[in-house]
Amino acid sequence: MPVTTDVESGPFSANLRASTLAAHERANHSEYMNALLGGELSVEGYTRLAIQYYFIYQAIERAADKLAADPVAGKFVFEELRRVPSLERDLEHLVGPDWRETVRPLPSTERYARRVAEASDWSGGFVAHHYTRYLGDIAGGQVIRRLLERKYELNEAGSLFYHFDQLGSAPKFRDNYREQLNSAPWSDDERARLIEEAIVAFECNIAVFDELASELDSYRAA
Repeated sequence: MPVTTDVESGPFSANLRASTLAAHERANHSEYMNALLGGELSVEGYTRLAIQYYFIYQAIERAADKLAADPVAGKFVFEELRRVPSLERDLEHLVGPDWRETVRPLPSTERYARRVAEASDWSGGFVAHHYTRYLGDIAGGQVIRRLLERKYELNEAGSLFYHFDQLGSAPKFRDNYREQLNSAPWSDDERARLIEEAIVAFECNIAVFDELASELDSYRAA
């Protein structure tokens, strides 16, 4: 069913959230995420997700480096948001010192990374993917952080991906981010295109979760 979006009334950030809500909910309630949040997985089961995030965030942050000087996209490039350094430390702990030689992306992760690179040829495409991942990590991702700390005792290395202490007030940061969305000089057509790409970004996440779900029997907690 085609998605209809209203980009003419109300703040753009609210329209973006409402237009992507169904895809967002599908991602949050995927089989893999339900198993993870239900405490059903071993630490290796979570590690599989962390590995995929490493390749996904590499793609997003490479795009951020290329667009840092862009007058629109550059306003969404925040050094304090970078996740790759934290993921590197997490994977060294979760996988071992030779993790760079052993981790591999799933096919769905490779497709996701390619989509990020392709979409980031314009500011809205980059922001669509940036928004989809980082705002979710800052908010709902904290549920996963608490799970990792409680169930697996990963209070530092292993859960650093979800540590956003450098942001200060997370609610204030999210409010400022939404204001940037509202004030960015995209036309109505560009805003509609950004919403469509954000839905694609959620579908990319769902594809990764679905592929991880196919492995669940190997990573059930004892």
